[in-house]
Amino acid sequence: MDFVKRTIELAMKNVEEGGRPFATVIVRDGEIIAESPNLVAQTNDPTAHAEILAIREACRKLKTEHLTDCDIYILASPCPMCLGSLYYCSPKNVFYITTREDYAPYYKDDRKYFELETFYDEYRKPIEERRLPMVHKPDVDGIKVYKRWAELNKN
Repeated sequence: MDFVKRTIELAMKNVEEGGRPFATVIVRDGEIIAESPNLVAQTNDPTAHAEILAIREACRKLKTEHLTDCDIYILASPCPMCLGSLYYCSPKNVFYITTREDYAPYYKDDRKYFELETFYDEYRKPIEERRLPMVHKPDVDGIKVYKRWAELNKN
């Protein structure tokens, strides 16, 4: 099976059904383990990106959070949220079919604090200089959660 073509087909079907133009296919040993289009428009869930949904499905099926023996096919270079999820699951390879520069003339998804063109510059800024209001509210009890986790998870 041509997994690039399958990813494109899944994304095109999603567009025809009113969804956004993104899809992900996850493959292990030549077989599709999970696949998903972007379902943000259909679910009103801003985290329902194709990569996130497919990774969730694959991890549930394989009963692991590590996809180190999988290849992941995505229609476009990933957004920062999806890039983070790809790093977390650590696949063998990520194959992307189009770049942001390729699709920019046809698709735009600006948010209040987020534009694809400027996000990585925004992310590099110190927290206090970012557009997203973030306020550090320290509490000495906060670290107790991590200490307890360490106690329960000693090797």
